[in-house]
Amino acid sequence: MELLDELTFHYDGYFRSMQMNKRTIAIVSIILVAALTRLIPHPMNFAPLGAMALFGSAYLGRKGLGLLVTMVAWMISDLLLNNFIYASNGFTLFTEGAVFIYGSIALIYLLGTKVLSKVTLSRMLVGSVAASVIFFVVSNFGVWMGGMIYPMSFEGLVACYAAALPFFQNTVAGDLVYSMALFLLFERIFKAQLISEKVKSN
Repeated sequence: MELLDELTFHYDGYFRSMQMNKRTIAIVSIILVAALTRLIPHPMNFAPLGAMALFGSAYLGRKGLGLLVTMVAWMISDLLLNNFIYASNGFTLFTEGAVFIYGSIALIYLLGTKVLSKVTLSRMLVGSVAASVIFFVVSNFGVWMGGMIYPMSFEGLVACYAAALPFFQNTVAGDLVYSMALFLLFERIFKAQLISEKVKSN
């Protein structure tokens, strides 16, 4: 009886480990595919940045793994865009203003660890809109800080944000659409499949 209990314990532990590995692979794959959709023609600012950071924080929040995966996936898509799709002379490692873009990813990720400690539709929608606001504020602050387009004054900062407002709706739409797609894809397909496998094993 003790031997049977021990075998059962080891089997359950092995199965849970297998499930965790499949879960992690699924999450990482979803984030990477989302980043690669940037290679497909799309409206300006309609991008998966906010959704990727929120998704990573919700399902890979432990020890910053989700942040690392999101940043690496975004960098891969940047490298492909800068050196193949929009290739110019020489190799481009980072997009201009990358520090502000990656900074916004980090802030959105931190937001997600709080807002999406429990994943619900309402929390996801709130997080998505908040992510759009964060990206808008941080990225356009970076444009102003560049000092190439707007004067380094309060008036210049206001002018920078005013000029960016027409594109904000695309940022919101992109974050909402991608968030819905990423979270529903995982919750309705991958998560359901893992539960189904567990039921069959029992």
